[in-house]
Amino acid sequence: MCKMSMHAAPHALDLPPGFQAVPLREFRDAFGHAQAIAADSGAGTLVWVCRFDGIEAAVVLEPEQPLAEARGALYAGMNAAADALALHCPPEKPLVFGWPDTIILDGGIIGGCRLAVAPGSIETEAPDWLVLGVHVRSIVEMTADTSFKRGTSLASEGFEMMDGNRIIEGFARHLMAAFDGWNAKGFTSVADRYVARLQKTAGIRHRIDKNGDLIERQLPGHKDTARRPLTAALATPQWLDPATGDPWL
Repeated sequence: MCKMSMHAAPHALDLPPGFQAVPLREFRDAFGHAQAIAADSGAGTLVWVCRFDGIEAAVVLEPEQPLAEARGALYAGMNAAADALALHCPPEKPLVFGWPDTIILDGGIIGGCRLAVAPGSIETEAPDWLVLGVHVRSIVEMTADTSFKRGTSLASEGFEMMDGNRIIEGFARHLMAAFDGWNAKGFTSVADRYVARLQKTAGIRHRIDKNGDLIERQLPGHKDTARRPLTAALATPQWLDPATGDPWL
């Protein structure tokens, strides 16, 4: 994990073509900063914070799809984050999703993704920009009260590699691959991979609609029994503790 003092320069990232890194010092907000510069910086801008206790980055996107479909970028981000983490995850530790935005490692919240939309965007037109954020907890501070924890950390779960820079780089590469698959094969290529990691519910089959909503189907008849709107769910990230700005503990 990258550590730095208030006077140290952050290490450079090795990103795929099309990405431009914007480093921030510790205690800054990558997701908020990316939104502030999105209109001027353009697609591929990746804002990241080098911090000792977590992995935090946000990417500016300029989708061609109308907003109603472009929100599916959240699922591409979730897949990319999980793929980047899975390379270093102990094989006995299950890595799954809590719908729509939470990454769960061995039963504990590890972090997640979130999505911001350019102000004034409408459902039937492509937004000027989206910002896709990812945040993962690397370690738990020794002073934290974890007696009733709902979350965990990479260190607590025995991750082999704790270099946050490398995980951010992997996230960027997997994100690019996810969007390439979306363009070539359609959104179902993203949605199906997401559903494969979604927490299972006995007697229920899930699928993601083209607008990002979660559709639940009751077995054995496979009739749609519930629709969970993505737009409403994005308003309050399920993994984020609003008091700390970090993943729940």
